[in-house]
Amino acid sequence: MFEGLPQAFKQYGLDTDVRTLLLLRKSIKLGLIKTFGDLFATLKSIVVKEQKLLGPFTKAYYDYFLNIQIRPGERLDDAIRRSETFERWKEELLLEDPDLQAKDMTYFIDRFLSEVHLTQHDIKQILSGREILDQDNPDMLDRGGGNPSEGRILDRAADYSEIDMKELLERMEKVRRQQSDLHGGGSHWIGQGGISPYGFGGAAFGGIRVGGTGGGKMARKVIDDPRYFPVDLDKTIRDDNVDAALASLNGVIETSAQEELDIPVTITNGIKQGGLFLPEMKDIESEKMQILLLVDNGGYSMDPHIRSVTKLFRKMKTRFAHDLEVYYFHNTIYDEVYSDERRRLPYPIRKLVDHDPNYCLFIIGDAAMAPYELTPRSLESWNALKSKFKKIAWLNPEPISYWSHTLTTTYLSKLIPMYPLTPRGIERAVRKMNKASLRP
Repeated sequence: MFEGLPQAFKQYGLDTDVRTLLLLRKSIKLGLIKTFGDLFATLKSIVVKEQKLLGPFTKAYYDYFLNIQIRPGERLDDAIRRSETFERWKEELLLEDPDLQAKDMTYFIDRFLSEVHLTQHDIKQILSGREILDQDNPDMLDRGGGNPSEGRILDRAADYSEIDMKELLERMEKVRRQQSDLHGGGSHWIGQGGISPYGFGGAAFGGIRVGGTGGGKMARKVIDDPRYFPVDLDKTIRDDNVDAALASLNGVIETSAQEELDIPVTITNGIKQGGLFLPEMKDIESEKMQILLLVDNGGYSMDPHIRSVTKLFRKMKTRFAHDLEVYYFHNTIYDEVYSDERRRLPYPIRKLVDHDPNYCLFIIGDAAMAPYELTPRSLESWNALKSKFKKIAWLNPEPISYWSHTLTTTYLSKLIPMYPLTPRGIERAVRKMNKASLRP
């Protein structure tokens, strides 16, 4: 973890070495780093020994952790404004809340900086989790009226770290049975942006994160189980169930990263440093999660689903460590797909089938077209993909009852395993893929 940090920071004139990594890891183990802002503050205290190094440290930090390069004499706001990191963050934010389109650029930059530098020390009041639970009724009926878009409260938090995890899980199950709506900003429901002990995007030390993004790194336990989402798992993916679909996608067997002592490197570096043998760690990976996504974005029948599909896989790309490549087609595939949404940059099928056969291949489309479009040349391409990738699934946004109404959908569903584009359908597809990956 962070092995390249010393060398990257040295390029900015900062005195960093393996000791920096050891102190950083020790800080993490002691629980001093729970947010991204905590990381900035802790690392600054380790590296910056005099005021003149604060500028180089800030540049190094933004470059290494956020891929934002601050040019000589450039304001931080301007560097953020032109960065791909900020642009992706902004796109994700607007997908979550389109009403923010009316905000000016200053608003977005200020919000980005607030999230980057938010520390646990910004919270002015920490409430007792025990007192909240004692005053709460886990069997309370859900009468609706939740506000899932309410922002996270940054000036107060609740501490549930002393509550037994078994008790929290039992209470959460009681709440789940009563919950029928999305909620946010409170202390009772499984929701977002509040101080409830279960949910995401809030401020609850020692709680349980259920779906969504972590952000503050405060949770003791993470549950990505679709049954904890009060949504219809059999509905085509949309804004209110995209996180349930994401939880299903997360079930694809992926990298299991662990650290172990790198003995050869430790010995080599120890000899170079005159007998000072400091432990060097390395990551071990069991299997890398790699995904190919082919999206039919060419017809009016697919238009209502493109936004949700894009949101789903963009979240997946930013939330999990894996490779994700996205290509586009219209109705069917002949000899090529396209690497851009406007389908102007062709990408040959022969290059796709050159990928590692362990890639998971997801195809998004309704498979409905005129029979003459499914030519022998097209079928050859589909068969080539089916033969190369054993982990392959077609996700169809149309209800299953409609599939038999179209000749091409019927044919393609027999050629390639087809599932509905719903959280439950994705879960079935992922289970099938995992079984395929376990076969020799």
